[in-house]
Amino acid sequence: MAGRNDMSHGSGNAAGEDSQAADREAAGAAVLKGVRVIRSQLKTLPGGPGVYRMVDAKGEALYVGKAKNLRKRVQSYTNMARLSHRLGRMVAETATLEVVTTHTEVEALLLESNLIKRLMPRYNVLLRDDKSFPYILITGDHAWQQVTKYRGARTRPGEYFGPFASATAVNQTLTALQRAFLLRSCSDSVFSSRTRPCLLYQIKRCSAPCVGRISREDYDALVREARMFLSGKSQEIQRALAQRMQAASDGLAFETAAIYRDRIRALTQVQAHQDINVAGVEHADVIAAHQAGGQTCIQVFFFRAGRNYGNRAYFPRHDRHLPVEEVLAAFVGQFYDNKPPPPLMLISHHVADQALIAEAMSVKSGRRVRLVRPVRGAKRKLIEHALANAQVALGRRLSESISQRRLLEGVAEAFGLEAMPERIEVYDNSHIFGASAYGAMIVAGPGGLMKNAYRKFTIKSAGPGGITPGDDYGMMREVLGRRFSRALKEDPERDRGLWPDLIIIDGGVGQLNAALTVLADLGVEDLAVVAMAKGAARRAGRERFFLPARPPVTLDARDPVLYFLQRLRDEAHRFAIGAHRAKRSKALSRSMLDEISGIGAHRKRALLHHFGSARNVSKAGLEDLELVDGISKAVAKKIYDHFHAEG
Repeated sequence: MAGRNDMSHGSGNAAGEDSQAADREAAGAAVLKGVRVIRSQLKTLPGGPGVYRMVDAKGEALYVGKAKNLRKRVQSYTNMARLSHRLGRMVAETATLEVVTTHTEVEALLLESNLIKRLMPRYNVLLRDDKSFPYILITGDHAWQQVTKYRGARTRPGEYFGPFASATAVNQTLTALQRAFLLRSCSDSVFSSRTRPCLLYQIKRCSAPCVGRISREDYDALVREARMFLSGKSQEIQRALAQRMQAASDGLAFETAAIYRDRIRALTQVQAHQDINVAGVEHADVIAAHQAGGQTCIQVFFFRAGRNYGNRAYFPRHDRHLPVEEVLAAFVGQFYDNKPPPPLMLISHHVADQALIAEAMSVKSGRRVRLVRPVRGAKRKLIEHALANAQVALGRRLSESISQRRLLEGVAEAFGLEAMPERIEVYDNSHIFGASAYGAMIVAGPGGLMKNAYRKFTIKSAGPGGITPGDDYGMMREVLGRRFSRALKEDPERDRGLWPDLIIIDGGVGQLNAALTVLADLGVEDLAVVAMAKGAARRAGRERFFLPARPPVTLDARDPVLYFLQRLRDEAHRFAIGAHRAKRSKALSRSMLDEISGIGAHRKRALLHHFGSARNVSKAGLEDLELVDGISKAVAKKIYDHFHAEG
């Protein structure tokens, strides 16, 4: 028996080795095919600068790159011996090559960054950063200038100061500006309608120009001082205020002296908070990258007019073996694709094409931009400070990922899965007696909630000829049918990460069986499915988990895995409810008056103001309708006939 077991084990190893050899042979053949595709287009490629795109069989961009010499650069992908594993996979998936020529290598670099952000090719370093930065705006389109937070395209007349890393950084500075310079922050409409000072005047954060508590000349002087402060001339402002305070005190005008004292304190507080007077740094971004565990954190500190305007951490997506210098270079190009670069950028590592990147930023901004890696002095201390922040932020992110992995391993153990799930999909439905029915799917993995993968489903089969309103089983069948029919069509080989390792359904045995029936009809019978039902009295902590052909599973009320699963269920419920409410609100915003032709917004408003509700309009007599402003006899008869037509 022992001999037979040994032979069986040996044959198993041989089979495994044969399978691995076959996989390697198939992978090699795929790379050869990609190399042939690239070689077939080399003859037509120019020898000048431009941007190239590797595209797969479905027309999706795999990789975007720039080159000083397109033919020479693309030819490097045909040398299989020098291709890394990552580039080998990319070449294997390449079905065609697209090229855009440019006049200069600088243009190629700018176009490359733009295309990467727009196409998001999965073999590039990807920076997901669509948020614009806030600015402080001193308006220029009103006689009494306003100081306010501003985000978006800078189209409103006025002077912009920033960018700030966050709304919090802007709000702190705005509060200090209000205390120091007493400028109005209210909108123009509020300003024009006020008859008495607002609360900000009472707490000494506005000079109340709206009601004439300050002259135009004095207010304009405050605006000039605020502009000087934001431009980096704070020391001059403080000296002038100190002189006025002393003069007021000498003249025994102690209340006036106290006002100047409070303004000086406000300036001092904002200066202390923003680490003013960094030697040699007026307008600059400090960019530092720290790499660990196959991930990179890049911290960006904003310095404007010598002040720290805050910092923000970024975690670009990239191949785990990519060196930090390449990640940093790609980050800089993409980061400033939709932002104005400052005159000086301090970076933590020397990057390839550093001079070219600086030239591209200069072209983009219309003035000289320097890209510098400091090695000593005050500027190096700024880099070290940013590096320390990047290290802490990445450590926090990695520790969170470790905790998430432990929870996922606990889920695998609880439900008897073969491996830790990399993708969990949780489904829930929302409706009111079948109306405004929605299905929702949320997704979680080792990195936490994957909100860009969330999906909502409008239940299309509800109503006559379809599922009965309120049929939760029917709704679940429709949602899962649509979800996995699409998955079978878009990713039949399951190699793009679009398939879940675990499906969690909100419900009990009925929902579980409905889900299994749909998957079986589609020929998908190898996915783990769990139904999560609340226990006795529907209390959290008493959940029961139903699995196919197994007794229900319960977890200890204090088990962190249970808490994790509860959070996933609650997130799915929140997402479903949000979609349902949005649809219901849209439906409720319509009125029965909208069904009558010729009744526009103005007449509808007049009818509702006169009768109080659309229901009362439907009950009104013809003569009553004719009394409404803007409703002629002909229109009144049309409304009356609409609600009183026979049959």
